[in-house]
Amino acid sequence: MSDATAESIRAALEAEASADERAKIQRRMTDTRTEVIGVRMGTVFDIAKANSRMPLAEVDRLLDSDAYEMRMAAVSVLDFAARAKKPDRQALYELWMRRIDRIETWDYIDRAAPRVIGGYLLDKPRDVLFDLARSDDRWHRRTAITAAFWIIRSGDLDDPLALCEILVADPEHLVQTSVGVALREIGRIDQARLEQFLARRGADLSAHARRTACTALA
Repeated sequence: MSDATAESIRAALEAEASADERAKIQRRMTDTRTEVIGVRMGTVFDIAKANSRMPLAEVDRLLDSDAYEMRMAAVSVLDFAARAKKPDRQALYELWMRRIDRIETWDYIDRAAPRVIGGYLLDKPRDVLFDLARSDDRWHRRTAITAAFWIIRSGDLDDPLALCEILVADPEHLVQTSVGVALREIGRIDQARLEQFLARRGADLSAHARRTACTALA
C-alpha cells in the first residue's frame, strides 16, 4: 500500500504544471467552473501509475477536488488498480458508483469505466448498467455503454447489444459516439449480429456512430 495522499498527488501535479498546458486544456474545457492545473495527460497518467496502490480513501479525496487533473488522477489510479494481479474489484467498483456524479466528463469515463465497472460486472448481473442507460444524466448513459466495452471484449454480446438498443437514438453526441464504438467492437467479434442490428436500428444511429460501427464491416 502506498502512503500517497490527495495532497501529495496535488503537489506532484503542480510540480509538472505549465502555463502553456493550462491554456491548452482550458480551451477544450466546456465547464468553466473546473480548475485546471496545467499538466500533460501523459504526466498525469505517470503520476497515477506510480501511486496506483494509494489508499482508496485518498482516491475518494481526489474526487472531491474541482481540479480537472486531480479527478483524472483519481480515475487513472482506479484503472491501474483494476489492472493489478489481484485487484479488489468490488472496492474499486463501489467507490466509482458512490462518487459517480464526480465522474462527469467523457475522458474520465473512458479512462477507467471499462475495467473498473465492466471488469467487475463480467461475472455478475448487469442491472446497474441498464439503470444507468435509462438515466437522465448523459454521463451516466455514457458510463453504461463504455463499461460494456470490457464485457464485449470477453465475447459476451447479449447485454451490450441490449444496451445499444436502449441508447441507439440517444440525443447526446457523446453517448452516440460510445454506442458506435460498442457496435464496432461487437462486429469485430460477430459480424452477423452487427449486421442484424444495423438492419433493424441503423437508421436511428447518428451518422458518426453509424460510420464508426460500419468500420467493422470493411
